[in-house]
Amino acid sequence: MLAVAILAAGKGTRMHSNIPKVLQKIAGTTLLERVINCCRGLSPDKSLVIVGHQSKQIKESISSMKDIEFVTQEPQNGTGHAVQQLLPILKDFDGDILVLNGDVPLLSSSTILELLSSHRSRKADASILTARLPVPDGYGRVFSDHEGNVDRIIEDRDCTKEEKKNNLTNAGVYCFKWKKVKDVLQKLTSNNAQNEIYLTDSIQKLRTVIQIEVSDSNEVNGVNDKQQLSTCENLLQERLRTYWMKKGVKFISPNTSTISDKTRFGKDVTIEPSTHLRGENIIGDNCHLGPNSLIEDSELKANVSILYSVVKDSVIHENVQIGPFSHLRPGTNLMNDCKIGNFVEIKKSNLDENTKVNHLSYIGDCDIGKATNIGAGTITANYDGSKKHQTIIGKNCKTGANSVLVAPLKVGDGVTIGAGSTITQDIPNDSLAIERSRQITKKKNLSKD
Repeated sequence: MLAVAILAAGKGTRMHSNIPKVLQKIAGTTLLERVINCCRGLSPDKSLVIVGHQSKQIKESISSMKDIEFVTQEPQNGTGHAVQQLLPILKDFDGDILVLNGDVPLLSSSTILELLSSHRSRKADASILTARLPVPDGYGRVFSDHEGNVDRIIEDRDCTKEEKKNNLTNAGVYCFKWKKVKDVLQKLTSNNAQNEIYLTDSIQKLRTVIQIEVSDSNEVNGVNDKQQLSTCENLLQERLRTYWMKKGVKFISPNTSTISDKTRFGKDVTIEPSTHLRGENIIGDNCHLGPNSLIEDSELKANVSILYSVVKDSVIHENVQIGPFSHLRPGTNLMNDCKIGNFVEIKKSNLDENTKVNHLSYIGDCDIGKATNIGAGTITANYDGSKKHQTIIGKNCKTGANSVLVAPLKVGDGVTIGAGSTITQDIPNDSLAIERSRQITKKKNLSKD
């Protein structure tokens, strides 16, 4: 049997944020969720998150994960004290327990599996992950023999000057035989510089303790402040870009672009400089994104081009051109061969195949039929001051420049709207609609007295 316990009770004061430390995000996902996800492949029998500071926010953030059990640590008095809170919950548990920190977001599933496998094959009472750091300041030091048998772990603040020369550090990831460690937990004290109960103190009280050194020390980078958060973001972005470039995505200037780990790409996608993908995206084959574009929570089919534009919560079908300087807001759905051009904003609208909105227009709450051309400066006036209303435009229509369509409104098929018109009444099929004042031209009087 296997239990996983994630420590997420700390205050994270060095973050200087109203958001709990474990709910800070990198590549669009919280630190806590990343740690939870790296253990999913182990199929644990119990998944426990130990909370304390701002526990309500933390619980709400992962409320959709029904297999998570929450354990409260009050007050927060160290890692040993946190794991002590599991004693009544796991009193009848007979198996191994993984203990992880909720602020170590780059840990891989393969590393966790290696730790667990070594722990079980060597029948250890406890196993810990370690990392050799060129600058180990702030990390607990691990002292072991050449076979990886651990003698002791000493927290940085409690190390002597000589002990601080050791650069083998504790990564804060542990695997215990629960039956062996639960008796030890009750005997831990806070007799140290921090006046906290350290989980590491249990190591000296267990018979067989081993350490597994990670091959990439970046995996165990902890996050205590915004600088470390940024470091982890950069490392993860490099990891994500490398993965997708090996899958055939072309980044023109990789370091200038960022992607979320919930974005998926097809073949022969090109990402121009300063293009960013947020949230959950599906990018189809042969798409060309950017430069200077933002795509968020959207699906792009094949052969979509986006230039200097923002696309959010939208579905874009094949062979669509967007930009430059377009803004597609949530609820936009563009069918094949549409074209959205300069300074166009579209919101909560469906545009059928081969429809074009090329210049300086606002299209909101609309359904527009096939092969319709929306002229420059066309505005759908969808808001009456209290409610939004819909405009329906048929196929093969044309709106003249600077037209205003006041919703609710229905425009039939094959309609032409004259330039400068303000349309307030429905228009039947195959009609010409013009609404504007008669032009008056007066010649200047140039005569002199």
